[in-house]
Amino acid sequence: MIKEISIKKLQDYIKSKDYHPHLKEGYFLKLIEEVGELAEAIRKDARMENDNIKGTIEEELYDVLYYVLAIANIYDIDMEESIILKEKINKEKYQYHTDIE
Repeated sequence: MIKEISIKKLQDYIKSKDYHPHLKEGYFLKLIEEVGELAEAIRKDARMENDNIKGTIEEELYDVLYYVLAIANIYDIDMEESIILKEKINKEKYQYHTDIE
């Protein structure tokens, strides 16, 4: 069982099992669907209990992240690099300190 995972490892894992560039619109539609399911889970305040993740905010956040990374893979985007670059912009824009570099 995975105990620790980085964005890069997760992105690589998703690419190894689910990489279909011709389905990019489908991945986007799935992302929107999962955002809707996340909204419902948040409305219900459905949290994970006793390792039961089904229908919870935790499950839906993973599903959203999954499709974000699947889309990034289609466009050959390194999300760890994107996070670092975007945080630099946010640091200047919002004047805060970050340890992300």
